[in-house]
Amino acid sequence: MISSLYKNATSCARLAELIFFPSFCELCSSLLELPHEKVICRTCLQSLKLRHSSFCLCCGRFFDDTGEPHLCQKCLQKRPTFSCHRSCGQYNGKLKDIILLFKYRKFMVLGKDLAWFAYRTLRNEEALWWGVEAVVPVPLHPKRKKQRGFNQALIIAKELAMLKGIKLVEGQLVKLKNILPQTSLKAEDRQKNVKGAFGIKEREKIEGKIILLVDDVYTTGSTIRECSSVLKNAGAKDVRAITLARA
Repeated sequence: MISSLYKNATSCARLAELIFFPSFCELCSSLLELPHEKVICRTCLQSLKLRHSSFCLCCGRFFDDTGEPHLCQKCLQKRPTFSCHRSCGQYNGKLKDIILLFKYRKFMVLGKDLAWFAYRTLRNEEALWWGVEAVVPVPLHPKRKKQRGFNQALIIAKELAMLKGIKLVEGQLVKLKNILPQTSLKAEDRQKNVKGAFGIKEREKIEGKIILLVDDVYTTGSTIRECSSVLKNAGAKDVRAITLARA
C-alpha cells in the first residue's frame, strides 16, 4: 500500500515537472520525458555508433577499411611512448556535439554517459585493459581548472575506473605549466607546447604499475605522448591510453 502511494506520488511529481518545468534535448530539441534523461535524450545517446573500422594496433588511428587491425606506417617507423591507445570514435557528428556540451557548456552530468559509451565501445579490448593497475586522468593546470570548474578527463576516468573495478590514481600526474590550449596551435607546434608541462608528485604511486591514461580528445597525440613519457620516466611499467574521440 505504502509502496503504491509512493509510486503514484512520484508519477504525479514527474508529471508536474514536465508540465511546469519542461526540459528539452540540447541536440534534437525533443522533450526529455524519462526520469533519467538529462541534457540529452535517450535517442540521441543511443545513436552514438560503435566503431567498426580497422585501426592501428598501437596509436589507434582509424583506417578507412574494415580489415584486420594492423600497425600504421608511423608506428612501424617509431613507436610512441605509450604501448596502446584507443579512441571510441571520430570527433564528428553527435559524439563531437556531446563532448562540446560536456566540456564547454559545463554539462558535467554528460560525463557519466560518455564514460559508459567508452566502456561499451572498448570493454573487450584486451590489449588495453589486461593487467591495468591504475587509471590516471590527464590533468588541467589549477588556473585552467578554476576557469572551467572541473577537469573533464577526471570525470571520465572516475567513471571508467568504477565500471572496470580499477583504482583511480588522482593528483599524481600534474600540470606544471599553464600552457596555451592545444586547440589554438598548429599540429607542428603542439609537441613543443606540452614539452615539460607535466610532472609527477610521488614517484612511488606510479613506479612499477601498468597505467591507463584517460583524456577526452586525441588530435595529434602530443598530450598523450608527453604524459606517457613523464609516467614512464617515473617508473611506470607500461602506459596505455583511452580518449573519447579522435580528431
